[in-house]
Amino acid sequence: MSADYMLRPMCREDLDGMLDVEHRSFSIPWTKGMFEDELFNPNAYYLVLKADGRIVGYGGLWKILDEGHITNVAVHPDYRRHGFGKALIQGLIDFANTNGLVALTLEVRVSNAPAIALYESFGFRSQGKRKRYYPDNHEDALIMWLNL
Repeated sequence: MSADYMLRPMCREDLDGMLDVEHRSFSIPWTKGMFEDELFNPNAYYLVLKADGRIVGYGGLWKILDEGHITNVAVHPDYRRHGFGKALIQGLIDFANTNGLVALTLEVRVSNAPAIALYESFGFRSQGKRKRYYPDNHEDALIMWLNL
């Protein structure tokens, strides 16, 4: 991983950079309005990762009672396989621990082996599937949990 990167909470000025990463990462990307709404959601926490002077990744979660639901994690295709995904997940876990959350959960496409391996490296474990979860191709989602 580049030694010259910064991980910090999302702000309004990050939206365009996040959208670029979002559109390069997902077949059904979130809209700018969806990310703007997260700025005002008191239960949302989003991190951005900057390298080379631009946003190259982000991740977010929602606090739901004493658990966190990871909503999205994305790294620009040109910056994958450099440890940035690990940095984002660790940042979300650190936030969860600091804020008294007892577990984190997420959904991931069953075909996304690199993401599943990343989550498993942090101790996430599969706890089931959501059938036909993704609307673009009706792929199943693996439900993963990490007890903190």
